[in-house]
Amino acid sequence: MTRLLLLGPAREAAGVRHDEFDASTVDEVLRLAIERYGAHFERILAVSQVWVNGEVATPSDPVHPNDEVEVLPPVSGG
Repeated sequence: MTRLLLLGPAREAAGVRHDEFDASTVDEVLRLAIERYGAHFERILAVSQVWVNGEVATPSDPVHPNDEVEVLPPVSGG
């Protein structure tokens, strides 16, 4: 299973910090997460960066068991 790590607003929208999905690409992980967590999560995802194992990812990148997909929403502060 591929682990999904959610930070900041993505975690708040999903209601969990991490989850696991049986998927073969980044896109598949994210589609399954949207199905599970709903429209608010999808809106946060639209403005977030996605990384796999600490590297910037594209939707078509493959994922494997024990990989970690991280959703990094934009951070604001001052």
